[in-house]
Amino acid sequence: MSFDFIANEAKWRSNWANDESNTVDVNAMEDKYYVLVMFPYPSGDRLHMGHWYQYGLMDTWVRYQRMQGKNVFFPMGFDAFGLPAENYAIKHGVHPDTSTTKNVNYMREQFERMGVSYDFNYGVDTSKTDYYKWTQWVFSTLYKNNLAYKKAAPVNWCPSCATVLANEQVKEGTCERCDSEVDQKKLEQWFFKITDYAPKLLDNLQDLDWPSKTIAMQSNWIGRSEGTEIEFEMVDYDWNFKVFTTRPDTLFGVSYVTFAPEHEQVLAITTDEQRPAVEAYIQQTKKMKEIDRLSTAKEKTGVFTGAFAINPVNGQKVPIWISDYVLVTYGTGIVMGVPGHDERDFAFAETFDLPIIKVIQEPNTVDNTTLQAAYTEAGEVINSGKYDGMSSEKMKSQITDDLAKIGKGEQQINFRLRDWLVSRQRYWGAPIPIINCKDCGEVLVPEEQLPVKLPENVEFKPSGESPLKSCSEFYNTTCPKCGGPATREVDTLDTFVCSSWYYMRYPDAHNQEQAFGKDITHKMLPVDKYVGGPEHACMHLLYARFINMVMHDLGYVPSEEPFSSLTHQGMILGPDMQKMSKSKGNAISPDEYVQNFGSDILRLYLCFGFNYVEGGPWSEGGFKSASRFAERCARLMEEKSELLSSELIEQSYTSADKKLLYVLHNSIKGVNQDTQRFMFNTSIARLMELYNAITDYEKNTTPEKMNNFLVQNTLKTFLVLLSPFMPHFCEEWWQRSGEKQSIFNQNFPEHDNQFLQLDEIKMAVMINGKRRDEVTVSASSTQDQVLSVALDSEKVQKHLEGLQIIKQIFVKGKLINLIVKPV
Repeated sequence: MSFDFIANEAKWRSNWANDESNTVDVNAMEDKYYVLVMFPYPSGDRLHMGHWYQYGLMDTWVRYQRMQGKNVFFPMGFDAFGLPAENYAIKHGVHPDTSTTKNVNYMREQFERMGVSYDFNYGVDTSKTDYYKWTQWVFSTLYKNNLAYKKAAPVNWCPSCATVLANEQVKEGTCERCDSEVDQKKLEQWFFKITDYAPKLLDNLQDLDWPSKTIAMQSNWIGRSEGTEIEFEMVDYDWNFKVFTTRPDTLFGVSYVTFAPEHEQVLAITTDEQRPAVEAYIQQTKKMKEIDRLSTAKEKTGVFTGAFAINPVNGQKVPIWISDYVLVTYGTGIVMGVPGHDERDFAFAETFDLPIIKVIQEPNTVDNTTLQAAYTEAGEVINSGKYDGMSSEKMKSQITDDLAKIGKGEQQINFRLRDWLVSRQRYWGAPIPIINCKDCGEVLVPEEQLPVKLPENVEFKPSGESPLKSCSEFYNTTCPKCGGPATREVDTLDTFVCSSWYYMRYPDAHNQEQAFGKDITHKMLPVDKYVGGPEHACMHLLYARFINMVMHDLGYVPSEEPFSSLTHQGMILGPDMQKMSKSKGNAISPDEYVQNFGSDILRLYLCFGFNYVEGGPWSEGGFKSASRFAERCARLMEEKSELLSSELIEQSYTSADKKLLYVLHNSIKGVNQDTQRFMFNTSIARLMELYNAITDYEKNTTPEKMNNFLVQNTLKTFLVLLSPFMPHFCEEWWQRSGEKQSIFNQNFPEHDNQFLQLDEIKMAVMINGKRRDEVTVSASSTQDQVLSVALDSEKVQKHLEGLQIIKQIFVKGKLINLIVKPV
């Protein structure tokens, strides 16, 4: 009779729920080990195979860590606000609260069928008032500390989602949610001053145990540039402007200045004659994507404003242009044009016949006048007055010092990172706790009045304007300061605000008085191991680091960084090697496999079939192979069920016993090493080797020589090793073996080096580096003894005909290589 995996899983899910085996008490937890997986969006009606791969396999790793003696805290919740959940509700014609709650409940059932050991007593749902009350508190805390502000700014607008997007949510000019082309609009929006923390965000990266690619992506996104901010005077205007440059050594080569078309002073300095052309160019630029504007291959365009500026080092008058290759969001939104030493400036100058002045001479050359292309490297300074003959690197610091003395410049560090745009013109999000009063201005909602509840009776289909504005009972209110009539802020917070602090809430999820108590956060944070997708490298992971740094500075959390160690899981692709999606018809539902085969077998396949950090394509053949292995394990346990539960006395070991012991302890060593490093596939391969060794021992050993104590011990150790990968199956057979406590209360086995030394070993015999045979010798054999056995081999003799041995290379325990030549 075959083992019923599905019925067995139902039994153990019930048992684990009843005995609360997954429950922990953070108040009583010492030497915590906080493990966290990025929580899911309940935007669809179920967990897909990618979720299974992420969450099921992390449960395997957590079970292993618990069996290593670690006091693991492993919570789970739902990132329930935001566009995905709202769009799902719109598509199905229901209220987001209804659909989200339904989807959360279904996902929890899926997690239970998965057999994951989450403690849902510490769960969170970001769309519930007991959570978003504290998201509003996070906003309020930043506002009180001058880290949240509202301003009119050019923003990314997705016409399909009908909302603004942060820079991090725009991928190559398109919305990362719906792939629509993103437009530019100027709107009043709320921002978090993440740029205040740019230096710390960058510097701390070097100390994080994170994937190098993720560290590089964040480093590039933050984008530190060291240079000089230089002040130019306007001609005929009573004000100056500043430019940032990393090449102050080229200041004598400036032949024009370029403003970003969106710069607020452009129209103020434009002459009447140039105004029509300038205004038309500004409108043209608004339609362009940022990535296209930055392209070096794009033909350079621009318009002269009619205005001029004065170069501070030589007093020369230079024209002021506008061009789309200058961005208002970088530096001051103005650049000095140095065609001789910048490729984009060179192309621009050639297009509009502007002067190209050479001020840096290439090393070991004498031509100091002509340039066929921009020279962008270091060299000797020329055509620069008193600085001639200096190295360009020395001139950078010298001219910066000289400019500082006359109040025309200073050393500056700039960052590519922009402030975090958190406003969204959509319904399904946490309302921003701000009230606008005609007398008092902008007023923060007092903490005792939180949460500002999201009203239910709202037409939430996207219209391009915040839906909350049309809800009069929400929009119209009274001012907390003066008691007069006022209106509420109608934008909601980006869902990334919700997820930027959720790891702080988990350990104190039921605290009704605070977002989190300092005694809990200082005990439980930082997260020791964080796992999630690499697509969040420059969004969630960056935002969470920023919020954590703010909370650390305010004394709420113990460390600057939220996640000490980070691992990215790979992606399960369709059989066609493409990302799974319903539209492509290559999506594979985990529910069908769980229903037909059980969650243990699905988990086993996902562990065995892929490198966890790389992922790969789904293979039906691979799944069947894993299923067959699971069934073989079940048959083995059935056959040995009586032996498993017998009381036996330890016996001395024979040579055959030692071979099995060798594989057993080699497997223990390998599973420990590989599972710790998320190499679940090779861990399963080790267990398959052990299974084969057990069955081979049975086949090759007569009943009277069988060491039943060894077999029993090996089978039980096999169950413990397999238990993180097939938890329900192994728990059942552990109980059937006569054990009373859960298998997950056992210490994970450790190998014993004495059993990794065999009496006999196999050694490769090579001739001129090519493997020709394998011989069995004593583990203590000398080189001469191994050579003697090798020369008795017919295969070796055949390959030595007509040759003489001129050298031997001997690697004890591994190989002997015979170097030969013709006689």
